[in-house]
Amino acid sequence: MSRPAKPRPTASRQAAELRGRDGERRAAWYLWLKGWRILDRRVRTPSGEVDLVARKGKLIAFVEVKTRNSIAELDHAIDERRLARVAAAAEILMPRYAGPDDDIRIDVMLIAPRSLPRHIENAWIG
Repeated sequence: MSRPAKPRPTASRQAAELRGRDGERRAAWYLWLKGWRILDRRVRTPSGEVDLVARKGKLIAFVEVKTRNSIAELDHAIDERRLARVAAAAEILMPRYAGPDDDIRIDVMLIAPRSLPRHIENAWIG
């Protein structure tokens, strides 16, 4: 039995996807410049997706990246529900990326055109 075909993404959905991927590249570049090593990108779990997994010394950060068209839109880009999904995914992924002596945290990177990325460290205290 065959599955029904997935509907094609709309032009606006495709543009949002491209903007998101570009934002993730900018966030990874910014973190790398700050001394982080990017371990993985777009890691999917049953609980959700983690955009970036990064390491700096003994610290592992599971990073949610939000890209918007303007700096003003970034103020509403992230909410507790989204962070909870990232935290649940990070919980599943911890054994893959973190050792017993590593510290873990959830970070957020906010990306908008013509501005430096805004890095919110330890965004989830759950």
